[in-house]
Amino acid sequence: MPQRLHEVRDPIHVFAHYNDHEKHVIDSEPFQRLRHIHQLALSYLVYPGASHKRFEHSIGVMHLAGRIYDVITRPDKIDEDFRSLVPAAGGGDAGEHAYWRSALRMAALCHDMGHLPFSHAAESELLPEGWDHERITWEIIHSEILAPIWKSMVPKPDPDHVAKVALGPETVEKLHLELDFDPWEAILADIIVGEVFGADRMDYLLRDSLHTGVAYGRFDHNRLIDTIRVMARPPQDESDEGAGETSQTEPALGCERGGLESAEALLLARYFMFAQVYFHRDRLIYDEHLKDFLTAWLPDDVFPTSVAGHLERTDNEVLTAIAQAARDCGAPGHDPARRILYRDHFQVAQNRLPEDPPGAMKAIAEAAADQFDPENIRYGASPKRKDPPDFPVRDRLGRSYSSLSLSDVLRTLPASRDEYVFAAPEIRDEAEAWMDSERERIIAEADAAAGEPEEEGRK
Repeated sequence: MPQRLHEVRDPIHVFAHYNDHEKHVIDSEPFQRLRHIHQLALSYLVYPGASHKRFEHSIGVMHLAGRIYDVITRPDKIDEDFRSLVPAAGGGDAGEHAYWRSALRMAALCHDMGHLPFSHAAESELLPEGWDHERITWEIIHSEILAPIWKSMVPKPDPDHVAKVALGPETVEKLHLELDFDPWEAILADIIVGEVFGADRMDYLLRDSLHTGVAYGRFDHNRLIDTIRVMARPPQDESDEGAGETSQTEPALGCERGGLESAEALLLARYFMFAQVYFHRDRLIYDEHLKDFLTAWLPDDVFPTSVAGHLERTDNEVLTAIAQAARDCGAPGHDPARRILYRDHFQVAQNRLPEDPPGAMKAIAEAAADQFDPENIRYGASPKRKDPPDFPVRDRLGRSYSSLSLSDVLRTLPASRDEYVFAAPEIRDEAEAWMDSERERIIAEADAAAGEPEEEGRK
């Protein structure tokens, strides 16, 4: 019996289409739960439009992943070196092509099912050791809830394939799952979680930019997708091939030369979104207040990791608990709940200056905590810069080059270095004055301590 094609309107992609099997996943409890998980945690307290959820994001990732798959498996897009690796649409590869397209789109739908309430906020502190949202995702994909869906499909997908593609090689290795990726599975995972060509990143940048009302996250994703293809991975050392030309070895996602500027725009968009939205100073401190509340409110100080327990917790339950605790002076987590509900958050008392050495803000935060009580001081910072991504680029003559050999933008991609010391509003002016007066001394002492050789007994 042929499958029906369904559609849903989407503010980014206009329409997203899905078949009956994908509808079964969308209608499942783990996926419907994502209707109640904010994509950007408490960012809506800073950007009022940022109330979108992981539900629509995951549908968008499925849509983009399917588009990318259809491009890279077009017969005219497959290099001769990888024709045996990439199953082309039509011909003798039709069955394999359809299987992996379905597994990829299912993986895209499932990739965020393990997120805690309010997504990434305080995840590492609020799960038992050895657990993160990716491990919960793995458990959900292999759970009895989704098993009937996998069994009903023809061809039936291997849940390991769905989970591997949803999480990617680095996460599977981190979780010690003892599963190997073949080159094709690694390519498919990169379609979802890749830094440059990943559908997850493409969708969240475009979607978050739209809903926060900023222009920073926009880039020409249509042009980028149309130029993606499977190519040889760039050598680790550009001198290996001379002038940055790649060797014909390990396959990787790359782009044609006409898509390089779109790839640059994506990575610049990510930088601007991190600097202006994801690590906005007020977003940082709201995450701290949320973490403080959840630590006080949760039984055993952590979220449940069982599939059943995980599915019972959404933003709705947390927001209800915050409202109740904010109005009850004796409730666990009353103070952070009150600060969230009534926007009485900690204020910036110090921020990093260009001339500050590494570690200066942390040292000031620690000294201020000693002076004013740790309950009144918080430290917040944007993440450290990662190495710039290196991917193959195909020129019009069919030669492949490292992106870093062609792009000054990628080689010099900036990193947000914002760091803050926050203080409770009740003491903020006093704390700021004290930190201003003691700043040079604290930094000098921290520098001196960092330069001291280790004592003999502590080596």
